[in-house]
Order: sequence, then structure tokens, then C-alpha cells
Amino acid sequence: MKGSIDTALLLAAAVLLVAVAAVRLSSRAGLPSLIVYLLIGLALGEGGFGLPVISTDLTRTLGICALIVIIAEGGLTTRWSVVRPVIVPSASMATIGVFVSVVVVGTVVHAWLDLPWQTALLYGAVLSSTDAAAVFSTLRRMRLKPRLTAMLEAESGINDAPAFLLVVTLSTVGIAGEPWWWHALLIVYELTAGAVIGLVVGAVGAAGLRRFALPAAGLYPLAAVGLTVLAYACGGLAHASGLLAVYVAGVVLGNARIPHHHAILGFADGLAWLAQIGLFVLLGLVASPSRLPSAVLPALLVGGALVMLARPLSVATSVSWFRVGWRDQAFLSWAGLRGAVPIVLATIPLSLGVPGASTLFDIVFVLVVVFTVAQAGTISPVAARLGVTAPDEATELRVETAPLERMQADLLQMEIPEGSRLSGVYIDELRLPTGAVVTLVLRDGTGFVPDVRTRLRAGDALLIVATAAARDAAERRLRAVGRRGRLARWLGESGGPEPR
Repeated sequence: MKGSIDTALLLAAAVLLVAVAAVRLSSRAGLPSLIVYLLIGLALGEGGFGLPVISTDLTRTLGICALIVIIAEGGLTTRWSVVRPVIVPSASMATIGVFVSVVVVGTVVHAWLDLPWQTALLYGAVLSSTDAAAVFSTLRRMRLKPRLTAMLEAESGINDAPAFLLVVTLSTVGIAGEPWWWHALLIVYELTAGAVIGLVVGAVGAAGLRRFALPAAGLYPLAAVGLTVLAYACGGLAHASGLLAVYVAGVVLGNARIPHHHAILGFADGLAWLAQIGLFVLLGLVASPSRLPSAVLPALLVGGALVMLARPLSVATSVSWFRVGWRDQAFLSWAGLRGAVPIVLATIPLSLGVPGASTLFDIVFVLVVVFTVAQAGTISPVAARLGVTAPDEATELRVETAPLERMQADLLQMEIPEGSRLSGVYIDELRLPTGAVVTLVLRDGTGFVPDVRTRLRAGDALLIVATAAARDAAERRLRAVGRRGRLARWLGESGGPEPR
């Protein structure tokens, strides 16, 4: 028994380390690392080392658990000030666009592969969702127009929910026997209720984390991620969309003023990477290499229809009303990356025993691999060709807060980024509110107590102690000076959370 456990741990550690190293290699190549993870899974499965095949029910369960973590991280790292101006067109792409994509792909599959309408539409539903992990990992390394990045990230965080509901509905509609309009109303209810539940859980959780200080800093990231899982569970119990509840709760928590905010984001990022690695390796294990060659041609046909027809039509139908130019629409169409989500969705009809589900899974698996390589590798040149790139900008100032409960004060930690207007400002020119003071400056690895003649530099790390009453005003003042310099107040900069 001990030997088998040691072997399993050795294999798991080796896979994890290889996957981590693959992130660096894939970043240099400009490709999502999910391809490497899928290949690792294939190498470990029946076509390679011959590890036991995991049941489809367990695969679906583990896949949904991984998606919860990935979507939660996407919500936590989404800046509401950036997403808010584009939330309506993003939601349009995630709902109307999904419906258009399902209809177009379903029609093509019905005509070309001669499949029944329900099965053909199931293909469209499985492929209708863009993948949050693929979108986040690819776009966050690029300098694009902020509006485009925000639209794609918000869409990928929202559209998993309607796609999931459509797949479940089309997989069971023949069994349930209810009319189509009943299913349509049910989907509307589930999306609405899921958003409300996520909003409530996120708001109550953020208020609780602010009000009740936890005894250890490491508990705050656990609590934040736990709240997003709670949102999913509450959504499930209310027969609502748990995935949408997770994303909304994550957005609320990620944009709230809660202690150890950046530690929470760092923990969620690492947890999401672990979920991605495990999910893609798992999906590679489930795939059967012996069946994949026969799925190549259908995958190319369906994928071509998806990329060249369904995606552009869904984007045009969704965002043409919001003054989105044709260049931006063209990039939105090409950057709609598919990843693990369609493969996970394909396990739902597989576990329910839907006729033709094995073929569907194989086609989706091949399609994701082929078109992820084709699209992700060309996103940067396509963006440059369409003129949708953006120049480098100074990094927004990040202030970390840790509660000092017994002293009724907070410890603020911040680092001055390159390009910040804080560089060159003297300590007395910060004009921090009464109750806030800079207690320590770390420069070039050496810490010292500043005085009024200390001049700040880019790269300096500051420790600031502020009373609970002065904390918010101190943060606003630091952001204001970081954006507009020592004359920020005269220039009308308030230091609010939204960058001007």
C-alpha cells in the first residue's frame, strides 16, 4: 500500500512540475499551456502509460469542480471599473451570442453530418462557450485596447452558465417531456437567480471579512475562495445557475475593500493554475487516442463553421448595437478561444448516455486542440494587423491592507510601480490625512524610517499605519498622487477606485 501511494505521489509531483515548466515554454511560444496538459494526459492514458480510465461521471464532477475554481479566479481578478462600461455588450455576447452560435453550428452539423436536430444543436451548445482559462492566460500577456480585453474576459466568465444550461437541457429534453418554452423560461430563471445569489453571497461575505478580523492572514484567501464555492452551492440548491453565481460573487469580492486583498488574488491565481493543470490532464486521460483520428475531418468541418461563420455572426448580432467597429468585431471573433469548457460540457451527454455522445466528445476534443493552436498562436499578429493594440501604460498603484484589530488601525503595504507619479514626491508632499503616517521605506533591500526630506522613488516599498477612520482617505490620497502627482488635488483627482 505504501509503495503504491509513493508511486502515485511521485507521478503527481512529476506531472505538476512538468506542467509548471510548460507554462514558461508556452508563454515564449505564445500558445496556451492547455495543449501541453492535454498531451500529458494522453501520454498517461490508454495510449501511453496505460493508467486506469476514470469514469465519465467522476470526470464530469471533477471537471465542474475545476471550473468553479477557474471561474472564481476570473471573477476575483476582474476589475469592475474596467468591466462596468462594457458589461451590457459582454452580457449580450454571453447570451444572445451563445444562442446564435448554437443555432448556426447546429444547422451546419445537421446539414453536413446528417444528424438529428437535437443532437446537432447539442454540438452547438457544447461549443458555444469561450474558455475563461484560455482567454485569461492569453489576453493578459498582451497589450490590447482595454475595452476589448474587458469584453472578452467578461464574456468568458458569464457565458459558461448559459452554455451549461443549454447542454443539460438538450441532453435531457427528450426524457423530461416538457415543451420548449418551459425550458426557455427555466433558463431565464436560473440565470437571473444565479446572478442575484452571487451578488448577495459576495456582498455579505465582503462585509463579514471587513468586520471580523481573522487570527491569521492565510485564512482570508481560504475564506474568499470558500465564499465563491458557497455561492455555487446556494445556486444549486435554489435550482439556479451556480456557475454564474460563482463569477458574480468573485467580482463582488475581488472589487471590495477587504483585508489582504492581493494575497487573496495571489492564492486564487495559484489555485486556478492547479485546477487548470488537473482538469486538462484529466481530460487527456479520458480521451481515447485510437478513436481520435476518425474525428479529425468532422472536427475540421465543425470547427471551420464555428470560427468562420458562427462566431462572427454571434459577435455581429450581439455588439453591433453598441458602437463596436468592424476591426474590434473582427478581433472579438478571432479571439473567442475554446479550451477545457467545451470538453467538460461534452462529458455531460457522455455521462447521461446520450446517443452519439462518444463521437461528440472525440470531435470536440480534436477541435479544441487544433483550433486553439491555430487561433492562440496568431492572436498577437492579428491584433497588430487590425490595429487594436494599446501602448504600455503605468501600472495602477496596489495597496495591501492588513487589520490591526486591537489597535483599531490598519497596516497598508504598497510598492511604487514604474511610471507612477509618486516617484519624485517628498514624504511631506503626500499630505496624508490625520491618523495616517509612513513608518518605513524599503529601498534596494534596505529599510529606513523616512522624514520630511525623503524623496520617493519607483520601486520603493512603503509601510503605512492608519487608523480605521483614516484608512480609506489615505488609500484615496495615495492613488490620487500616483495618478496625477503632488498637485492631484488641484487637478481634480479624487483617487477613487476607477482610473480616469
